Amino acid sequence: MSTFRTIWTTEDRYVEVIDQRKLPHLYETVELKTYRDAEVAIKDMTVRGAPLIGATAAYGIYLAVRELIEKELEGTFLDEAFSALRASRPTAVNLFWALDRMRNALDNCQGNFLDTAWNTANQLVEEDVETCRLIGVHGLPFIEALAEKKKGDVVNILTHCNAGMLGCIEWGTITSPIYQAVQKGIKVHVWVDETRPRNQGSNLTAYELTRHNVPHTLIVDNAGGHLMQHGMVDMVIVGTDRTTRNGDVANKIGTYLKALAANDNNIPLYVALPSTTLDMTIRDGLSEIPIEERNQDEVRYMIGKNSAGAIDSVLICPETTPASNYGFDVTPARLVTKLITERGVCDASEEGLLSLFPEFA
Repeated sequence: MSTFRTIWTTEDRYVEVIDQRKLPHLYETVELKTYRDAEVAIKDMTVRGAPLIGATAAYGIYLAVRELIEKELEGTFLDEAFSALRASRPTAVNLFWALDRMRNALDNCQGNFLDTAWNTANQLVEEDVETCRLIGVHGLPFIEALAEKKKGDVVNILTHCNAGMLGCIEWGTITSPIYQAVQKGIKVHVWVDETRPRNQGSNLTAYELTRHNVPHTLIVDNAGGHLMQHGMVDMVIVGTDRTTRNGDVANKIGTYLKALAANDNNIPLYVALPSTTLDMTIRDGLSEIPIEERNQDEVRYMIGKNSAGAIDSVLICPETTPASNYGFDVTPARLVTKLITERGVCDASEEGLLSLFPEFA
């Protein structure tokens, strides 16, 4: 499988990312030279996906330290950077985890301040790559079991949003088991939810699967239940932006509806869970997870390639019609079949999570 990375460093130690707003029609990159560049990239979804957001924030702090030293700024400048990056997205817990890790490394720095920031951000990125690979290792047996049950026939997998490579660094979370199944010669087919309103499924997941020659079909968000009712889905796998101590899962808006349909049709729903998205400080996802409300124009407008080949934005409702744009919903633990983590598989419960992560007891 050919791989690519979503974030990398340049020879002069700046940072470069794929501009995911332009995919799948254009592949362009954006260079980040200041923490403000990183903040904007997170806010406007140049980068998206909880692990990648965390990595971008970590590099943002490195860039702030670099600017602090090069321009001989006041120490409060770094505090401003931490505050700005912390406020860039409210739901994905990886953001706060990455910033806390950078703060801890800098607060306990015994050597070169800039090298500490640089090395910590790089280490965080490499750890995410290995985390996603291991999620694939632990998720692969579910696909293998379905393939065996179907006597080698195609395993149909439904996804929602994007938690593939483009939401992480490499491998992805939901795509890691899929890619590893393909490497083993297992026949898979992926139903790709378009995932309105940002269309991460049609724009990003379909782009990835096309690039890696994985058979897939794009569907409208509301088609999943119909496919499940007619035996056309064998398993559902989704990502997570924040998972609570009791196993409630916050993910892209619409995940809860997929979970309800899967439950009604006795279809397993797995959550690919890197431990960096665990929030063991809260229990009740419905009442304690902040749900981001984004700009209404993401709902009112659609972006795509027009007949002239140009990327364009079109209004899809009356000009005066307002729109609501909740970015996430919470799927209760009772609707989650299993959590797939880098340490193994567990029930979506406090007991299950502590069996793999006893340090949170």
